[in-house]
Amino acid sequence: MNDKRFDKGMEMLRQIDGNAGEGVIESLKDIAPDLGRYIVEFAFGDIYPRAGLTLEEREIITISSLLTSGGCEAQLRVHINGALNVGLSREKIIEVFIQCIPYVGFPRVLNAVTAAKTVFKERKVKG
Repeated sequence: MNDKRFDKGMEMLRQIDGNAGEGVIESLKDIAPDLGRYIVEFAFGDIYPRAGLTLEEREIITISSLLTSGGCEAQLRVHINGALNVGLSREKIIEVFIQCIPYVGFPRVLNAVTAAKTVFKERKVKG
């Protein structure tokens, strides 16, 4: 294992997702620890720290991608939390979802809004 790459990834993961991201990695330790390591090293150690996009822009792309994929509501909730953590407002997150309607349709957007509603309620984020 590349400890420097892993440590860099964990630092970025904590900055974006806080405890939620660490919980995902922890949940993989007993079944797929390498998957958790790949997520930390590659996504958060290699991709997120790259120049060219802000963390806000990266989270907009991430929540949009998860919404359009469908069936990713658990990961979407983690990244909605991440979007809030890096400075996106509730209103901007919902606007990102609304922008997706013409391209992916109402059902996937409704699922994303439901995921957001759960996160906003848990975090007591008011509109």
